[in-house]
Amino acid sequence: MGKPLVSVLVPTKNSEATIGKCLESIRNQTYRNIETIVVDCFSSDATKKTAEDHRVRILESRANRSEARNIGAEKAKGDFVFFVDSDMELDPSVIEECIRKVDEGYHGAIVPEISVGDGFWAECRALEKTCYIGDDSIEAARFFVRSAFESVGGYDCELEAGEDWDLDHRARLKGYKIGRIDAFIAHHEGKLELRETISKKRHYGETLEKYKRKHPNRAKQQLRLIRPAFMKNWRRLAKDPVHSVGMLLMKTCEFLALVQSGSVTRADPVMGYSKKSATVEKSEETLGTDKTRRERLWQE
Repeated sequence: MGKPLVSVLVPTKNSEATIGKCLESIRNQTYRNIETIVVDCFSSDATKKTAEDHRVRILESRANRSEARNIGAEKAKGDFVFFVDSDMELDPSVIEECIRKVDEGYHGAIVPEISVGDGFWAECRALEKTCYIGDDSIEAARFFVRSAFESVGGYDCELEAGEDWDLDHRARLKGYKIGRIDAFIAHHEGKLELRETISKKRHYGETLEKYKRKHPNRAKQQLRLIRPAFMKNWRRLAKDPVHSVGMLLMKTCEFLALVQSGSVTRADPVMGYSKKSATVEKSEETLGTDKTRRERLWQE
């Protein structure tokens, strides 16, 4: 009996700078039975051509990231679905290790991420990301048994921030076991600028309120300025004081961007937002998206 098929879903939009390296890393996996589906938001650069050169399946849709992932999953043929962003590069054994976790009885797998890029702020981000490795409150599963993914309704299309946390949490609440592998994903930040990361955080903050309303207790932990992961890794931070100070400055600027967007308040900068902003959690059984809407969005 042959090995089960793994469907790798990659949403893209003007991703020509990174998509080639991403698709190359998928092609170089030690686990060979893979189909790759790119869901492109009508890129105006060479993203689609690069995907065509790699001979992967391409869908086009004017969809946000969560919608694009769900569209890809609906069209996928695999027994497993693996969601990869276009600026990510996989270690060669990532998918093989995820399959091994399934064989051990898990329904999903977290793939730890490291950050790579150019310049001082990218180095600060890289230091920050190392602190999150092994932290279930920050990391979230990207690889799922397809039936488990479908059972929880896929990604919530109303979320453009926190959607990974939301899906992981809903899967756990349904009793699905989430494991963790050792191989890494490298997240390519490029030349990271402080102004750019503040702007991105402000944009995500505009939709983060929806996640916070849905999971107020978890969000209270995840949106802290000073996260427990920093305390746990204080020795690592102490060995690199220059980048540690830069990281804290960057996190403070990002936190203030969230304050400006209205996602958090200054009332409790350690916890991230005040208790009065927390509301009763919605049912975790809510489906992630409207199937009819997805059918309108995609076209091959």
